[in-house]
Amino acid sequence: MDDFIRLQGVSKSFGSTRALNNVTLEIPAGRIVGLVGPNGAGKTTLLRAITGEIAYDGDINVLGLEPTAQRARLMESTGVIHDVAVLPPWMKVSHLLDYASGIRPSFNRQRCEELLQKTAVTLNRKVRQLSKGMKTQLHLALVLATETRLLVLDEPTHGLDILFRKRLYNSVLEDYYDQDKSVLISTHQVEEVEHILSDVIFIREGAVMLYTTMDALRSEFVQLTTTAEQADEVRQLKPLSEHDLFGKKVFLLRSVDPAKLKGLGEVQAPTVADVFVALMGGVA
Repeated sequence: MDDFIRLQGVSKSFGSTRALNNVTLEIPAGRIVGLVGPNGAGKTTLLRAITGEIAYDGDINVLGLEPTAQRARLMESTGVIHDVAVLPPWMKVSHLLDYASGIRPSFNRQRCEELLQKTAVTLNRKVRQLSKGMKTQLHLALVLATETRLLVLDEPTHGLDILFRKRLYNSVLEDYYDQDKSVLISTHQVEEVEHILSDVIFIREGAVMLYTTMDALRSEFVQLTTTAEQADEVRQLKPLSEHDLFGKKVFLLRSVDPAKLKGLGEVQAPTVADVFVALMGGVA
């Protein structure tokens, strides 16, 4: 199968609320994909459908499997970390590793302990005694020590300080990712993961607004900083957005011939957040 993940016409409603609206995506192996959208955009619903947690309309194929009917097999090759802690609070860390060894033949206990040695998590402590950041690190170690081909991170660093967030994403790159695996990351702190992403998906009101590679995004969109006197000339190019910054005008433009920007000001590559806000009409 060419695609790690394939969705065709996927929709999901909760009562009168349309959480997913005819989503079609194909994500190949070896990608780190950022899923970006405002609160209530459908990010978590999309990830829950991909991992077989909820029923849906349409077709989904993940690692050659249908997520709901073949969820047990899918979870053998998929690691999922949510913002909400799911580890049993009454268990000691060592007992949790025993449990993982018993239910997951591909779990490498030695590898997990090596990963935990890089953290403040000790084997003799109960899960309830760990901070939120330590629970996230423990959960990640459990996942990284298992032979999974797909890693799903749903707001995993929400509420954690910047040092924890940096360490977690460094672990994803250094200890997990390779060209045979893919990672899906849903986050509100897109600026912190932008440097590791290969692709980005913008979602709003359950619909995909943009799905592109980071290279294509940097080629298609440019940010231009210019003077107020030259602003009218730039407006003729129909920019996506405009705002003031320290007495200057900052524009975001799409698919503009670079020759037309010559002499108009300073051209820079926009951030993912810049492009997202512009395409979403200021909704963040």
